[in-house]
Amino acid sequence: MSDFRDFHLLEPDYSKSVLKICDEARSQLKEKLIFLYGKKKAEICLSELERLLKVYYAHKSESMHDWEKSFDPVNRFSQEDIILITYGDLVTSTGEIPLETLYELGKKYLKGVFNTLHLLPFYPYSSDRGFAVLDFEEVDPRLGNWEDIINLKSYFRLMFDGVFNHVSSKSRWFQEFLNQNPEYVDFFTVFSTTEKISEDHLNLIVRPRTTNILTQFNTLYGSRMVWTTFSPDQIDLNFKNPRVLLKMVDILLKYVQRGADIIRLDAVTYLWEELGTTCVHLDQSHICIKLFRDVLDIVAPHVALITETNVVHTDNIRYFGNGNDEAQMVYNFALPPLVLHAFQIGDTKYLSEWASKLEDISPTTTFFNFLDSHDGIGVMAVRDILPPEEIEMMALRVLEHGGYISYRDNGDGTISPYEFNITWYSAVNKEDSTEPVKLQIKR
Repeated sequence: MSDFRDFHLLEPDYSKSVLKICDEARSQLKEKLIFLYGKKKAEICLSELERLLKVYYAHKSESMHDWEKSFDPVNRFSQEDIILITYGDLVTSTGEIPLETLYELGKKYLKGVFNTLHLLPFYPYSSDRGFAVLDFEEVDPRLGNWEDIINLKSYFRLMFDGVFNHVSSKSRWFQEFLNQNPEYVDFFTVFSTTEKISEDHLNLIVRPRTTNILTQFNTLYGSRMVWTTFSPDQIDLNFKNPRVLLKMVDILLKYVQRGADIIRLDAVTYLWEELGTTCVHLDQSHICIKLFRDVLDIVAPHVALITETNVVHTDNIRYFGNGNDEAQMVYNFALPPLVLHAFQIGDTKYLSEWASKLEDISPTTTFFNFLDSHDGIGVMAVRDILPPEEIEMMALRVLEHGGYISYRDNGDGTISPYEFNITWYSAVNKEDSTEPVKLQIKR
């Protein structure tokens, strides 16, 4: 992809033929929009969606069109793919912009070892190390700029984060909501009082955290309770508003235009809220992801979606869809805790039994195999694989080795482990061990 700069034009070229969406693709888009918003709103939404696709298409160069002709989705991934996950400022050098340092490090040491870089959120943010985004379309100036991101394309494919579930409470969008700007009052899931949600409904909602699901904010026209799945600083976007969906499609295409080969859909488990349900894995959430897939298949078929869904394995693999209509990759969340469990007890029984049952979903999909991430080692995926007492013992061993546990609210007044926050070296070696260091490193 060293010629990526030739792929997208700085300005749209409207002198060439406008994108023509085939009847089948248009019908698929319309069907999904009707499911989400009803027939009347779907017609309006479809018109705007087509406009966004045509604008992106006008930025594609002839060299990109030529390159796409040779692209085969079956060959998108192989066993040789190794993805490096990193924050933009994990490695720094005095007097140098962090993304420039990453570029030099990549050129000197990483190219040929890793073929893809997953840049964790590099957008301006207010908390959660980048996952409370202030502006989806900007690069945090403390890291660099879009030119620095595109420079990395000389040596690597790039994975960007699509943090589409929520936005920072300090973002312009939410500040406009607080100002009660009519354009933004429906951008978020809002209640005038907690009494709008019954205790029965609250108990149904599956939580990844122990914080309150609703956070109180004062607006121009009084106090409002706003849906906050992860923290009071991370405000869930309301995808029941079609303008939110269209805005995220626009951002998705801008990421493609700026070098993304893979879009990681963060926390999409919780994309759609519906009282009276668990508010996870809802059909509407899957339809939104499938619509993102349709958009990319129409104008950027080389770009893949990967879903980050720290849930039980059977629910996790549902995000493959039928193998051709949703994510091309899902995080293999069961792998890290099963490997850790095998190391802890010296027995691969559960790991081997689980692995023997894994199946290919389709020739164009694959698991994203990893041992931990910026979040740690998630354990939700093994709740239908390991007995509860084994998970509890794993957590105790992690604590004994100096680690931490992130907990989730079970909805019945109890909490349970959600993630283990520990390095692998510490997880498999005790700090006061008398074993030779070489052995601990090898382990």
